Amino acid sequence: MHIKNGIVYGAKPLGVRVYSVKVLEDMIMIITFSNGEIRLFDATVLEGPVYESLKNEEVFANVKISHGIITWANGSIDCSPEFMYSHSYEYIPPQHAGNVCVTGSAEQYQMQDIVDEG
Repeated sequence: MHIKNGIVYGAKPLGVRVYSVKVLEDMIMIITFSNGEIRLFDATVLEGPVYESLKNEEVFANVKISHGIITWANGSIDCSPEFMYSHSYEYIPPQHAGNVCVTGSAEQYQMQDIVDEG
């Protein structure tokens, strides 16, 4: 329980929020969280009927950030930033990867940067 602006809330306050997201192929995203961490999230872990439409590449690529939460389909599909954070992996950008070998074409790794406007 916590109090904010004189209102008592039962749940803990949000620990992380999404600052930006880059959509890759195969339902993979690079997410920058409010704590400054950049992480890889594999959205194939999202299960249930509500997430079925995300298997369509066009739907998945049409991602937005609303108030720190990733959404799709005009906000009718979303996922908590805490879930995405806890189910993601550290991302080391290629310029900081040292002796890591990266394969694939430039087209495969072309990304769209989405930043929270909310």
